Amino acid sequence: MAQSLLELRNVSKTYGTGETAITALAEADLAIHPGELLLIEGPSGSGKTTMISIAGLLLKPTSGQIWVNGKDVTRLPEKALPAIRAATFGFIFQGFNLFPALTALENVALAIKMKDPANRRPDDEARRLLAAVGLSDRTHHVPANLSGGQKQRVAIARALGGSPPLIIGDEPTAALDSKTALGVVELLRTLAKEQGKAVVVVTHDPRLERYADRVVRVEDGRVITDQRMTAQAA
Repeated sequence: MAQSLLELRNVSKTYGTGETAITALAEADLAIHPGELLLIEGPSGSGKTTMISIAGLLLKPTSGQIWVNGKDVTRLPEKALPAIRAATFGFIFQGFNLFPALTALENVALAIKMKDPANRRPDDEARRLLAAVGLSDRTHHVPANLSGGQKQRVAIARALGGSPPLIIGDEPTAALDSKTALGVVELLRTLAKEQGKAVVVVTHDPRLERYADRVVRVEDGRVITDQRMTAQAA
């Protein structure tokens, strides 16, 4: 097993204080490795989104440590985090989060430019990434003229801008029909296997397990199981 790209060590997150305190995550450990597709499963309110928000440096833990590329980044000042996020993570969301007035190409190129203002040819990279997700013929389509699966593929291309080593998807298939959802997860698995990305997907759908290398189950803010799978997908 390759060295962990990211680790959560004994991480907890509590909202509020005293009698009104709510523990969203309790003493969680998680290691994420290059080249694997990891599913995080659990019911609504179980702590899944809190876990990946902390892992993606979008949320500070109440206690515990976050390690990225072998370095403890837990106590870094907020001003140091955007550069780490830009270099390390690509985020995919359930609602696609595309700009409706921009074409697929423009949506991806804008994200690339925001990650790397020095990139003078963001359109070239955007075309390459859209081709990689099978959308070469949709570069000039606005989101309203794309199917749900195509929108999510644009979102995946956007997440790949700047070639981050870790892709995090928060329910990226929830707005899709079953066939389209499986196609999106199959694409994410391909990214893990062919490009060595670490891909983490939060999901409610156990049908996606056939594509996973590991499945982590979260309930009531705690990691209940961390199971290595025998993926059935090619």
